[in-house]
Amino acid sequence: MDAKERYARQLMLPEWGEKGQEALGRARVLLAGVGGLGSPIATYLTAAGVGTLGLADADKVSVSNLQRQVLYDETQVGLPKVVCAAERLRKLNSEVNIVCHNCFVDSGNIYSLLSDYDYVIDACDNFATRFLLNDVCLELGKTYIYGSICGLDGQVSVFGRPDANGRIRSYRELYDEEELLSMPAPSKGVMGVTPAVVGAVEVNQLLALCAGYGEPLIGRLWTIDLRTMASAVIEF
Repeated sequence: MDAKERYARQLMLPEWGEKGQEALGRARVLLAGVGGLGSPIATYLTAAGVGTLGLADADKVSVSNLQRQVLYDETQVGLPKVVCAAERLRKLNSEVNIVCHNCFVDSGNIYSLLSDYDYVIDACDNFATRFLLNDVCLELGKTYIYGSICGLDGQVSVFGRPDANGRIRSYRELYDEEELLSMPAPSKGVMGVTPAVVGAVEVNQLLALCAGYGEPLIGRLWTIDLRTMASAVIEF
């Protein structure tokens, strides 16, 4: 399929153009989680023409996923998410290299997983994995695009990249590990639109970093409250 035709609408943008497309085509991205956040992230990255997309998740599709995890359908309940997601994404864009990792990211596999990727996009659902992703990304010089959701709230930031002063930013500047891990687990309640909004913002951060447009959220935290549509960008 003609790449210029496929990507014509984004190639028109002065912020993007052929240089942005080529940079995205070279990008190797690991998506940690293919659930609520992972569904829109994987879809938009694949549609945009990312070079390689790794999918890391060990869950199987359940009925309760279908309200927000739009990669899946009723016929796939009980099947591995990464397998179902890869099948859908390859039909969307056969030019993208989709790699399945049927596992959760943990301390035993994170180094081998990250070794093949330049970027990590957070679509997980627990604090421990986020601290692990952050620490290893900083150690290995990888870019970590963070996103989280709860109910009708969401937030996004970028770690592992230098800010305007050359300082590499970290998730630990925002949150204390001991404090977060000692807290009760947050509610799993969420509206289906929340991960759609937050996941799209995470994808935009990757595109901005690849093409060099805008002001990526390095040293800044973007937040959204979908009850009021109030959003903010907070420097830290």
